[in-house]
Amino acid sequence: MRTEWTQAVRAFFERYDYWIMPTAQAFPFAVEEHWPASIAERPMRTYHEWLQAACLVTMSGCPALAAPAGFGPTGLPMGIQIVAQVQHELDCMQLAFAYVPASGFRLRRRPAVLGR
Repeated sequence: MRTEWTQAVRAFFERYDYWIMPTAQAFPFAVEEHWPASIAERPMRTYHEWLQAACLVTMSGCPALAAPAGFGPTGLPMGIQIVAQVQHELDCMQLAFAYVPASGFRLRRRPAVLGR
């Protein structure tokens, strides 16, 4: 199964330069919760299920980094993963370096814990 996934990712990068996706399937949740009970009405049976987006990237063997994307309805942050093809770590960093200032992320609201 991993070989098939690796080949599918390799084929994806023959057509696209980057793969951009959320860092998780859910916005941050209360610290008292062990993990989200469900996402889009689908039950999450284990802690790892709500992190499938990160697991898929890890299984691909591709370099990835997280960059800020904004804030959810409760004011907590969410990120995106910038993924490049295998052995293209510098490409990830260069895109993130260009994306963060262009996104205007610093101009948006910050969590109260960080002050004004």
